[in-house]
Amino acid sequence: MDKNQVPELAENIVGVVRVLLSDLRPKLVNAALTGRRAENENPRHEDNFLSDYDLLMHERYKELLAEFMPSFIYASEESDPEVVGSDANPDLCVLVDPLDTSELAVRALLGYTHIMVYSLSLKRPIVSVVGDIFHSVQLYVGAHYEDGSDRAFAVTADDEWHLLDRPSDVAMNQALVTNYLMRPEERFLPLAEQRQFMEALGAVGEDGKRKGRIGQGHGSVCLAHVAAGFTDATIEIQKGFAAWDFLPGHFILHAAGGVAIDLTGEPIGLDYGFNSLPEINKAMGVKRKFVAAGSRALAEEIRATLRP
Repeated sequence: MDKNQVPELAENIVGVVRVLLSDLRPKLVNAALTGRRAENENPRHEDNFLSDYDLLMHERYKELLAEFMPSFIYASEESDPEVVGSDANPDLCVLVDPLDTSELAVRALLGYTHIMVYSLSLKRPIVSVVGDIFHSVQLYVGAHYEDGSDRAFAVTADDEWHLLDRPSDVAMNQALVTNYLMRPEERFLPLAEQRQFMEALGAVGEDGKRKGRIGQGHGSVCLAHVAAGFTDATIEIQKGFAAWDFLPGHFILHAAGGVAIDLTGEPIGLDYGFNSLPEINKAMGVKRKFVAAGSRALAEEIRATLRP
C-alpha cells in the first residue's frame, strides 16, 4: 500500500500518534519496572484508573493538533469539550481517549490511544487512528476520501501499510469473540451467565472440533482487531462503551467493511449527533451496547443468543 495516497489530514494525525507513542512507551516501561505508576484521583470517572500519563497525553494531543489544525473542538475523555483556535464554530471535532487501558499500560502489558476527527458539516467521521503502544502492528487507521469512499489500514512499527478490506466471515462456533471482561462483578460474571451465547460459541463444528473462543478486548482496539480480521467479533452488553471507547474503532471497522449493530439489531451509523458544542457534550454521555463483527450474518447470529 502506498501511504502517500492517504489524505493529508489522516497522514498528519498518524504522525501525531506516532510521536506520542514514541514519547510515551519508555515512560510506561519505566513505570512498570519501578512500580511507580503515578496514579491520580479521577473526579470525572471515579471507577476508572487515571495516571499522570493520561493527563500528559491529553495536553500533548491538544498542542500537536493545534500545529496544523487552526480551529477545532477538542473532546477529550479527560476534560469537557472546548474550542481550540480562533473560530468560535469550527467544523471539525477531535475526539480523544489519550490513554486507554491505562491501568495495564503502567504495567507495560497493554495500552492504546484513540483519536477521531469528525466533520460537523458532513455529519460523519473523516479520520480515525487507534494506536497500540506495545505491539508491532502499531496503528489502525480509517480515512474518508474525496471520492466519498472510506478505507482502513493496519500500519506496522516499520511503516508497512496494509489495506483492511477482508474482515472475517465465519460461523459463530468458529469465532473468536472478545469482550471487556476484566471487572469480575460488573463484567465477567454477567458474561459467564449468558448461557445460550456460551453454548452456541462452544458448539461442535462439522469437523467435530470446538473452535469458538472468548478473548479479552479493550475499547476501540477491539473493533480495530475485527476490522483487521485478527478477531471475528466483539460484544459489549453490560454498561456500554462511552464515545471515546467506541467511535474511533467503529469508523475503522466500517471503513474495512465490517458492521456494528445495537442489541435490537439496528445498524449503528456514522452520524454521531455532533452538530454543535452542546450536542457534543450530550453525546459524550451516551453509552453504547453493541455487537460488532466482520459480517452482518455473524453479528446477527451472536445477537440472537444474547439475553437482555
